[in-house]
Amino acid sequence: MDVFFYTAAIVAIISTIMAISGRNAIHSLLFLILSLLAISVIFYLLSAPFIAALEVIIYAGAIMVLFIFVTMMLNIGLERETEKKWLRPRMWIIPSVLSAILLADLILTIKSVPEIPSVKEAIMPKQVGISLFSTYLLAVEIAAVLLMAGVIGAYHLGSQKKKVKHRFLDIK
Repeated sequence: MDVFFYTAAIVAIISTIMAISGRNAIHSLLFLILSLLAISVIFYLLSAPFIAALEVIIYAGAIMVLFIFVTMMLNIGLERETEKKWLRPRMWIIPSVLSAILLADLILTIKSVPEIPSVKEAIMPKQVGISLFSTYLLAVEIAAVLLMAGVIGAYHLGSQKKKVKHRFLDIK
């Protein structure tokens, strides 16, 4: 189990460093998705399959795809030459290798790690939902408002009209 844990941790660290140091926003978001997937493998290894599934569904599946969609919709500072660079096979080597390592790690983990019997009572998704919308309702609402404000702010910044200067007229 240690080998699988360290492999997933190395993939998470490398992809997080690539996400932070990336110059292209789309590439950084894709590396961040890979990092979140590696963290979900780590959660699975720590006998928390529900949290691992939530990590994949909520963070990697919904929020990060929303960020990628908004970034691509706004098309901030991208030109055709930049988009053509993405299609080169050289740009896909590192993400493909890291994803393949993570997939192999997950498959080998599922096959070889025995299921650990839990002593405590299992927490069902219904209990998590009730807790989120009763005890932690304020935190959930604040997170929703922050996400919505971020999307609206990104749209507003990306949709500002450019000033076109004419010889005789200042058209806005």
